[in-house]
Amino acid sequence: MGTKGEASRRRAPLSDNDLLEAIKTRTARVGIVGMGYVGLPLMRTFCNAGFFCLGFDIDTAKVKQLNAGKSYIKHIPSSLIKRVLKEGRFRADTDPKSLAGCDAILICVPTPLTKMRDPDMRYVERTAWMIADHLRRGQLIVLESTTYPGTTRELVQPILESTGLKADRDFFLAYSPEREDPGRKDYTTETITKVVGGIGAKSLRVARALYAAAISSVETVTSCEAAEACKILENVYRSVNIALINELKILFDRMGIDVWEVVRAAATKPFGFQAFYPGPGLGGHCIPIDPFYLTWKARQFDMNTRFIELAGEINTAMPQYVIARLTEALNGKKKSVNGSKILVLGLAYKKDIDDLRESPSIELIERLRDLGAKVDYNDPHIPKTPKQREHDLGLRSKRLTATMLKSYDCVLIATDHSAYDYDWIVANARLVVDTRNATADVKKGRKKIVKA
Repeated sequence: MGTKGEASRRRAPLSDNDLLEAIKTRTARVGIVGMGYVGLPLMRTFCNAGFFCLGFDIDTAKVKQLNAGKSYIKHIPSSLIKRVLKEGRFRADTDPKSLAGCDAILICVPTPLTKMRDPDMRYVERTAWMIADHLRRGQLIVLESTTYPGTTRELVQPILESTGLKADRDFFLAYSPEREDPGRKDYTTETITKVVGGIGAKSLRVARALYAAAISSVETVTSCEAAEACKILENVYRSVNIALINELKILFDRMGIDVWEVVRAAATKPFGFQAFYPGPGLGGHCIPIDPFYLTWKARQFDMNTRFIELAGEINTAMPQYVIARLTEALNGKKKSVNGSKILVLGLAYKKDIDDLRESPSIELIERLRDLGAKVDYNDPHIPKTPKQREHDLGLRSKRLTATMLKSYDCVLIATDHSAYDYDWIVANARLVVDTRNATADVKKGRKKIVKA
């Protein structure tokens, strides 16, 4: 099936200069493997910059939706999908052969952890083999999935070179970490600086040119390993600081001090302090996972990253702390968790988005169920729980009414969505356990509120 974007395409580039010219003239075709929270915004960015994008995904339902002009991610509107389809700048496909016609292929696949908290590289590895089956001279391959330093050179490069083609000579290979933050309005994919590291000088030159053609600022580093380490550093930094504030939350609670008040006061200092906030646990694809990639890699160098591992232990223990606080709150009402009706407010991992990857709400619901509670949820952004790799809750969002709120023994605020009227929720709930300080400004009914 042809499109205007395909019809206007030049011959396949064979050298770095050919590819640079194709990038300059916007005749280079960009393939993106993985049409999720990273791949779809990336497609929007390159299409808006004048490129033709092929979106590859193994999920036939996603591909069918995209080709019908429908988006399944809240901050990527269907109107955009329809526009780029109509302009002939985009199509989605499940056939790996379609990647052979792309001049640049960007890999945006999951990098989860195994049950033993080791890197699960099967998605990256399978993608690399799939690309290798159709690799041709002059192509640029860029890994964007967050991973440990060395992945591009040690895992991806040997697979691609098994074809007989050599990186930085016959094809170009680079790493550029994704920096998506769903729900953020002050920065977009186009305006967040792109860090790029190449397997060699030619690869770096070509990869930099591609991203510079679509993104406002590009920062180059001397190697793929430096670029991989950059993303890990960003997420370890956040993980460690969130762990610190989570631990202080528990301590301050025992001391009768409100941690949120303390953070707010400390943040008035104009230097030397950055505010981090506690929560029911870490969510999103990056912070709960990426630090463990570095601890795993560090063991290969006979080093234990105790600081990072301790932060991981604290953060992963937070859902259990929330359950303990909720249990105490119910006990104060002469009720046990077993047999109680509990409503969880917010399924997404942070406010005002529809992304529930690694959301602590999932673990909270599963733990409460294991304790014998009857658990429902409400989330204005997630009408039903999708089947995930490790979870399948099989729930639908309950409509909030005053009568419905009063029917639950406890309302657990797990995500502080802006759509919630917290005064109304507290007024109609029997008991509220607040993990996000969402009820800070509620004036009436404060005796019903327990911070967790």
